[in-house]
Amino acid sequence: MPLHVDPVSGILSYEGIPDPSALKAIAASAFDSGLARVEAWVPVSPETLSVRRAFYRAGFRREGVRRGEAIGVFSLLVTDTGDDQHTFTAVMNSVTPRKRLIAHAVLMDAAGRLALCETSFKSDFELPGGIVEPGESPRVGCEREIVEEMSIDVTLDRVLAIDWLLPHLGWEDATEMVFGAPPLTDAQVAAVRPDGQEILAIHWLTPEEAEPRLAPFAVGRLRGALAALADGRTRYLEGGSPVA
Repeated sequence: MPLHVDPVSGILSYEGIPDPSALKAIAASAFDSGLARVEAWVPVSPETLSVRRAFYRAGFRREGVRRGEAIGVFSLLVTDTGDDQHTFTAVMNSVTPRKRLIAHAVLMDAAGRLALCETSFKSDFELPGGIVEPGESPRVGCEREIVEEMSIDVTLDRVLAIDWLLPHLGWEDATEMVFGAPPLTDAQVAAVRPDGQEILAIHWLTPEEAEPRLAPFAVGRLRGALAALADGRTRYLEGGSPVA
């Protein structure tokens, strides 16, 4: 079966390992006819690596994989133009692994008590912070989350701990950074207000009081962060356990 693009759906049919030049040519023809998008479905398995490489070389980007079918959705848009390096990096950006980045902060009051968030979606408490948005620095993302969760502005300083999070409760693995900050002033503590939706309450606890309220792997992360706060040496952990 020769290469063919459906003139209505823009779905590209192919057979075997298509030639990248032919893929580019038929996509260009489809764009000339008025289509803005050409889409191909390619099984994702070790056996189809050569097929996928042909689409990559033609500039197609992978948008995702259809669950339960292991079918990759690849597309080329009429606006996907640029020099060869831009095209290559854009394609590789769509197919290389990505990890979630999470940023939390150790916030203490003048008495040395930790701020811990009680959330509406799980029983264990956690440090203030959250998931960093694409294109956002971890520090800025954590400061944004603190504003959203606690209604206060905080300037974070150095990284206390970096932890690789194992897959957990449906989450894939991720990386977490824990930042330090100067002790909060009395005015800042008085101004703390939980958002009332995601964060139900902010609890001020000593480290000893905090540990029983944390998930087991978060206890190790907190201990590492507090040790770094004391001696100035950033800790690296995996699953909450320190790595020598």
